[in-house]
Amino acid sequence: MTLEAIRHAAAARQLAVMGVVHDELPQGVASLVLLGPLEPGFWDTFTAAPEYGDGQPDPLDRWSARVVGDLSTELGVQAFFPFGSPPYQPFTRWAVASGRAHSSPVGLFVHDEAGLWLSYRGALGLAERIDVPPPSPSPCDSCDDKPCLTACPVDAFATGTYDVAGCKTDLDRPGNDCLTRGCPVRRACPVGQRHGRVEAQSAFHMRAFR
Repeated sequence: MTLEAIRHAAAARQLAVMGVVHDELPQGVASLVLLGPLEPGFWDTFTAAPEYGDGQPDPLDRWSARVVGDLSTELGVQAFFPFGSPPYQPFTRWAVASGRAHSSPVGLFVHDEAGLWLSYRGALGLAERIDVPPPSPSPCDSCDDKPCLTACPVDAFATGTYDVAGCKTDLDRPGNDCLTRGCPVRRACPVGQRHGRVEAQSAFHMRAFR
């Protein structure tokens, strides 16, 4: 199986390959392929799915479990998810090991294609090792302005540790548009602005965060 074959099968489900990991993997797994939203177009695909409109909890996780699960069955590989019951899978460690997720100036992961909009919907575990191109360097290395550092209205990342309480409190401030447009720090990332994520998708995640 090749990376291109996996990429093609994932794209048919509006999923993108966000990185590949080869080390410190579960038993029987030689390559782990991380999957995230394929933009533009992911939000339209998800909102057309039955999970979005059935009124049950966790629609995106349930969509991911079904779609990534079906993909793993089609390809004859294992499926892993960043949600569910313990023991939780180490997606944070896998993200770093992929070489495509880097620490940004605000401490959030930044991806070479998704910017600060990076998210994972699941992963595929292959028994064989697949060839992958070398990862790209952090996009922050060539970002001179670093607008993410000044985008937050309450400087929630100023101390190097995310001030969750301060962030949530500011959501109720008149004029705050984080709930409708998404986190301004994530929006400020030049790479993320080219990623094609729509505001309705960001609003969905902000409602869940609140």
